[in-house]
Amino acid sequence: MAFDGLADKLSAAFKKLRSKGKLTEQDVKDGMREVRLALLEADVNFKVAKDFTAKVTERAIGVEVLESLTPAQQVIKIVNEELTALMGGEQSKISMASKPPTVILLCGLQGSGKTTHAAKLAAMFKKQGRRPLLVACDVYRPAAIKQLQVVGEKVDTPVFEMGTGNPVKIAKAAVAHAKDHGSDIVIIDTAGRLHIDTELMDELKNIKKQVEPNEILLVVDAMTGQDAVNVASSFNEALGIDGVILTKLDGDTRGGAALSVRAVTGKPIKLVGMGEKLDELEPFYPDRMASRILGMGDMLTLIDKAQEQFDSKKAAEMSKKIKSNSFDFNDLLDNLRQMRKMGPLKNMLEMMPGVGNQIKDADIDERQFYRIESIITSMTPKERAKPDLINPSRKRRIATGSGTRVEDVNRLLKQIEQMRKMMKQMGGGKMKHRPFPHF
Repeated sequence: MAFDGLADKLSAAFKKLRSKGKLTEQDVKDGMREVRLALLEADVNFKVAKDFTAKVTERAIGVEVLESLTPAQQVIKIVNEELTALMGGEQSKISMASKPPTVILLCGLQGSGKTTHAAKLAAMFKKQGRRPLLVACDVYRPAAIKQLQVVGEKVDTPVFEMGTGNPVKIAKAAVAHAKDHGSDIVIIDTAGRLHIDTELMDELKNIKKQVEPNEILLVVDAMTGQDAVNVASSFNEALGIDGVILTKLDGDTRGGAALSVRAVTGKPIKLVGMGEKLDELEPFYPDRMASRILGMGDMLTLIDKAQEQFDSKKAAEMSKKIKSNSFDFNDLLDNLRQMRKMGPLKNMLEMMPGVGNQIKDADIDERQFYRIESIITSMTPKERAKPDLINPSRKRRIATGSGTRVEDVNRLLKQIEQMRKMMKQMGGGKMKHRPFPHF
């Protein structure tokens, strides 16, 4: 994920502070010098990095910090608070129209991911029970309209297009169409250029004037680093944007754009693209991102992801199974499949406090999920429901059918037995004071 390099350098700086016990004013200043260098290496705007460390230093050299029992922890707490404030303080939501439809105008340079993120937005709104309409106003790029239709079909969202006509007229007609056909969200995909020019801005201004969008969102590529902030500044000055969608934040980027956009433009990051799939668009929470940068994890986002895949009926059934100690391979298979829907295992582990830094460079073997699934699906329905039936000859048959070894089947049988024992303790109330097992 983005910020890995920054997180490592901040961790090293804080480790030095912790090793000193009591801190002097000079210790804090030396630590903040390292923090400033780390921010600059992460491609954070020079003025933003300088102002940030000045604020932290001013707060950190106060009596309540230097004379506290854990001064290093107090400094980290201040850094966390200031990082959160730097990125906007709190989540900034998309403004919805009091009377539908809500019109969202997407803009940005060519290649920033506007068309893909138009579909991602539509998918996000559909999950909320809304009826989005995608609008093809990029009439210049070859196959742009077709691309929007393809991704629109993937997220089951209609696309309004009028060929390669006037984009301003298309946008105006699309809003009228949405009112007539019950669409409550209109997402306008506009043309981009390789660079900002007068022609591009004039077209966007004319669309803005005709449809009066509730939100103008700028799509910028986090991989472009400080250039992303410069683009945001230019679009904001010319058009007056309401917020930013930052794409490719899952990539190997230094992350400086996320830390600089709000401070330089005054406009918040509202959403972040965390992968190539059309469901990988997330609200941007400054406090959660600050926590992840400082290696404190992000349990709230992990919980949000789990709740998206949450099946209340299955959860109720699972509760009964735990109480009756009847957890079987069918339940394990269901759980594995729901976990996979949440995304890569490594990404989930990185959100857990105290785990992220430890597994960052680890080779997490996601294929283990598929091996377990293969073993379970090679069992008969009776064997899945009653693991005790699986004798040596059955183990050999299951191993052959799943392309694994008998030892793998034995290991899985042992694991489910351990899980059943643990669940028996949970169901019987023996784990009242220790809700999570220690591995």
